[in-house]
Amino acid sequence: MHVPLLDLKAQLHPLRDEILAALTEVLDSTRYIMGPRLEELEEAVAAYAGARHGIGVASGTDALLVALMALGVGRDDLVLTTPYTFFATMGGVLRLGARPVFVDIDPVTYNIDPQRLAETMAAYAKAGKRFKAMIPVHLYGQCADMGAVLALAEQYGVPVVEDAAQAIGAVYPAQVSGVRQWRPAGSMGVAGCFSFFPSKNLGGLGDSGMVVTSDTELARRMRQLRMHGMEPKYHHSMVGGNFRMDPLQAAPLLVKLPHLPAWHQARRRNAARYNSLFAAAGLVGGDRITLPAAVYEELARRERAEPDFHIYNQYVIRTRERDGLKAFLDQAGVGNEIYYPIPLHQQECIAEFGYGALAFPEAERAARETLALPVYPELTEEMQQYVVDRVRAYFS
Repeated sequence: MHVPLLDLKAQLHPLRDEILAALTEVLDSTRYIMGPRLEELEEAVAAYAGARHGIGVASGTDALLVALMALGVGRDDLVLTTPYTFFATMGGVLRLGARPVFVDIDPVTYNIDPQRLAETMAAYAKAGKRFKAMIPVHLYGQCADMGAVLALAEQYGVPVVEDAAQAIGAVYPAQVSGVRQWRPAGSMGVAGCFSFFPSKNLGGLGDSGMVVTSDTELARRMRQLRMHGMEPKYHHSMVGGNFRMDPLQAAPLLVKLPHLPAWHQARRRNAARYNSLFAAAGLVGGDRITLPAAVYEELARRERAEPDFHIYNQYVIRTRERDGLKAFLDQAGVGNEIYYPIPLHQQECIAEFGYGALAFPEAERAARETLALPVYPELTEEMQQYVVDRVRAYFS
């Protein structure tokens, strides 16, 4: 059996005619830059993410970049983030001449560690250094510990930009005026950044992304920045870039967005099935594999809620036998992927800054031990059983 890591054809098939009709409508309109389809998507995604404004941009990378630009991040500014994420999180910081300050991850969620974050912020404050922004990452589809992150941000006066590229629709149990509310990823900081790269839970037909915010002035600045800093036409009060999303990307995303909750539910179902199958096979614990942890699952169950506490953009296991297991699965026709085998602080392009001499042991261990398995909504029970059987065969 061949089990791909992701099968976009299975998702496309039932939506193909509707997507073609939406694309044809844009084609026939000849409105290929900005226009009503983009505005409709911006409103829909902002509403879905619990924010007042959506700003469509050309990629998730541009979403992060334009959010930082709108906050005035510039040369030699310090920006807090995690070393265990996709390069774009750090890339936007570096492109603005700012310096990333890394905080190690929690080994259970792979998200930024709140205790280490508190220690880092206290140490920099003691040294008289201020942070211009903070970028927590909601990795693999599960929110970072935003209660702790936002409390520290408020204490030190640091704006929070959520990197929610893998987490559109994921929720966090936030306390608001003493009452718990399940807040969507992207709605808790001053801005939330999404990617619509084709492999994402909500994927387009190429690169595109969006920033959401409830800050009207910040939204105005980001809209201006994505159009070369132009407002009105040919008048430039700031230097921006060409960060616009094309309506030809917005059209299929509008078709897909209503299906996103059902796709999340299917991914959670597949993750739960994996958990049961791996446990029944005796593969969990010891020197075999560790399963991904949905840390808010029990809370949601107790509250009889069905929120997307984890949307499983990836289903990531970890094992000390990662490289051997990967090679075995490759030969067995099981799609898999190593996400982030080189942490950001060890990347060659920033070697001159000396970050590689720093130690972030949990990020480095995750880079050595984690492996993503297929979890897309159309995955069948038979395919999942085959994946588990192949993992069991390796450890046998």
